[in-house]
Amino acid sequence: MYVDPLHIQVRDQHAYCNAVEEEVDGKPWFHDIKEYLRMGIYPEQVTGDQKRALRRLSNGFFLSGRVLYKRTPDLGLLRYIDASQSTTVMAEVHAGVCGTHMS
Repeated sequence: MYVDPLHIQVRDQHAYCNAVEEEVDGKPWFHDIKEYLRMGIYPEQVTGDQKRALRRLSNGFFLSGRVLYKRTPDLGLLRYIDASQSTTVMAEVHAGVCGTHMS
């Protein structure tokens, strides 16, 4: 891959990418999965294909109280959080709260 040296920009400050997009409708993308697991009902206005897709998507997820998790192949757990929680987590990680152990 060729990089044209004339297009490289030098900045005085570090660049960080920790922006999280807000949800358009105020609900995270996993809202329907979480509600399906919690209540066992489908969202309004869904077709049969969408119901089947929701059932398949929800197989790897489970609820513990109000917290949604997904099982990974190595038996780890991924916790799903909304945009406001992710902004807080990103700020804490970049502020050094986690030290050198960010994972």
